[in-house]
Amino acid sequence: MAGEGISTQNVWPYYAAGNVQAAAAKPKDTSLGKDDFLKILVTQLKNQDPMQPLDDKDFVAQMAQFTSVEQLMNMSDEMTRLRQNLGMASSMIGKTIEWNDVSDGGEPVLKSGQVDSILIKDGAEYAKVGGTDVNLDEIVSIADGGDAANGNE
Repeated sequence: MAGEGISTQNVWPYYAAGNVQAAAAKPKDTSLGKDDFLKILVTQLKNQDPMQPLDDKDFVAQMAQFTSVEQLMNMSDEMTRLRQNLGMASSMIGKTIEWNDVSDGGEPVLKSGQVDSILIKDGAEYAKVGGTDVNLDEIVSIADGGDAANGNE
């Protein structure tokens, strides 16, 4: 063990030539974001006239704008994720799925049925199979439509 060399490739920062070139080749982001807005606000505060400081109401209005920009960006990201998730999940409509359930006696039971719709409850996505809502995380298989009875096998 004493004779083994220790790798420095997993130690941050790892300035290998390939890593430095990859970082330099990364395209620059030209969109304005919340960090840019905050930098502008700080620069404005640094360079204001001491004889005419920024009014409290103007400062509060700018901070409210900053908060609005941040929330709009967060909402945009969440809507994009929701569209992607719903788009992918909706492709299961009409397909036969299988999921594990628990019988009244506590025994694991494999159930199957055809997906009627996709719904979102409490932030989780569910496939509606007959009268049963199946969490997408519990699905063990997906197949093209079949003759399985809705909700049971």
